Amino acid sequence: MWDYTDKVKDHFLNPRNVGEVDNADGVGEVGSLACGDALRLTFKLDASGRIADIKFKTFGCGSAIASSSALTEMAKGKTLAEASKITNQDIADYLGGLPKEKMHCSVMGREALEKAIAHYRGDVEPEPEGVLVCECFGVTDKEIERAILENNLKTVEEVTDYTKAGGGCGRCHEQIQALLDRVGTACAVEIAAPGPAAQPRLTTLQKIRLIEDTMEREIRPSLQKDGGDIELVDVDGDRVLVELRGVCSTCAAAQVTLKDYVEAKLRELVAPELVVEEVAA
Repeated sequence: MWDYTDKVKDHFLNPRNVGEVDNADGVGEVGSLACGDALRLTFKLDASGRIADIKFKTFGCGSAIASSSALTEMAKGKTLAEASKITNQDIADYLGGLPKEKMHCSVMGREALEKAIAHYRGDVEPEPEGVLVCECFGVTDKEIERAILENNLKTVEEVTDYTKAGGGCGRCHEQIQALLDRVGTACAVEIAAPGPAAQPRLTTLQKIRLIEDTMEREIRPSLQKDGGDIELVDVDGDRVLVELRGVCSTCAAAQVTLKDYVEAKLRELVAPELVVEEVAA
C-alpha cells in the first residue's frame, strides 16, 4: 500500500481549480484515456501578464488529481516565465512527496503546463520526437532520455516510475536499459572531456531558468545599487521582454543600459542570440 502525505490526500479529496477556463489564453493536453492518465490544463492571463485563472480536468489516480490540483495552486499569480520554472520535483515537494511509483503524475503536470504556455505563445506543437520504445504507454526514447537527465534516473524501475515506460508487458525493458547506459556514458564523456566544449543547445525551460538566474544574481543587484531595477516579464523565443523600474524607468540612457549591459550580460552568460526588449509598464 502506498503511503500518501496528508497534503496529497487533501488535494485528492478537495481538489482546487477543477474545470475549464472560459476563453482560455493557453491550453495544454497530455496523456490519453487509453494509457490510463489524461490531463487538460487551461489558463487565463490578467492585464499584467500573470496567470489570473487556471483550471484542470484529469482522468487518473489520486496522485494525478492531487498533482494537477497542486500545480494550479503553484502557477496561479505567476508570470509565464515564473510558471515555466515549475518542475515535476517542485510539484512533488509541494505535496510533501509522492510515492516513487507515482512520480509520473507530477511529470504529466509539468508537461501539460509546458504545452499550455507553448499554445499561448503560438508555438506549433511538433510531432512526438524520437522512436517509440514503450508501445503500452506510447513513450518515446526522447521522453525517456529527458526523464533520465532531469531526474538523474539510474534503473529501469525508476524510469517506469517517472514515465510509465516498461510498466506494461515489459518487453521494452532491454531498450530502456540501453538508453540508461547510453545517457550515462554520454554524461561521463562530457564530464571527462578536456579543453573547451561547444555550448550545449538549451531547451526552452533551461533557457528561461538561466535567464532568470542571471537576472537575479548578476543584473538586478547592479541596477539596484543606483536606485534602479528590472523585472523579467516573459521570454518569447530569443526575445527577452523586461520592464525597467525605479530610476531606470525614467533614465534617458535606459536603452543604453538595456543593450550595453543587460543584453550583453545575458548574451555572455546564457546565449549569444538573445535580444532584450522593454515593454510598457
